[in-house]
Amino acid sequence: MKTLTCLLSGILLSLSVAAADTPTFIEQPITRELFEQIRSGGFVLYMRHGNTDNSHADRFPAVDLSDCSTQRLLSDAGRQLMRDIGRHLRSAKLPLNRVLVSPMCRTRESAQLAIGEAFEISEPLMYSANMTSEQKQPRIAALKKLLAEPVKAGGNTLIIAHAPNLDDLIGFFVKPEGTIVVFRQTGNAGYEYAASIHPADWPGLLK
Repeated sequence: MKTLTCLLSGILLSLSVAAADTPTFIEQPITRELFEQIRSGGFVLYMRHGNTDNSHADRFPAVDLSDCSTQRLLSDAGRQLMRDIGRHLRSAKLPLNRVLVSPMCRTRESAQLAIGEAFEISEPLMYSANMTSEQKQPRIAALKKLLAEPVKAGGNTLIIAHAPNLDDLIGFFVKPEGTIVVFRQTGNAGYEYAASIHPADWPGLLK
């Protein structure tokens, strides 16, 4: 009994140390200075898709990427949000050299409403919440690569994807929908979280 107690105590201590070593994610608000830098290019912008109709869940594991009826889709509010964000992006004159989009219907529709048809489908950005830890690993590695991939001078890379994918990588579950997470291409990993642009931030940024 004493041996078992010691073993359990050791396990709990190890878990406590591991938890202590994991930094807590702290969200940073966008600043005017950073926003002006984004206007000059050189950043990766990760945007969560618009609000969805939660009464219709993904038909996991039988989601068919070519059949939107098997997926959770944008709500009317989510569609309007994406139109609004597209208008804000154009008003801000944020240069976009490349737009990468998850193959899910809700992300593709978000891209179409916000920026039109000029985007690339990126299978590695597939929604990860229903995946096992093992299945997630290639997605995490692919997202790391996308965030560190050099951005062409004078523009930014825009990624339109899902909250769970970024949570898997940096421990940040993006809220609310339509939030843009800004990454600089610096640091040991080749990318570094800089700030978030919430939908409610746009009126102040565009003054």
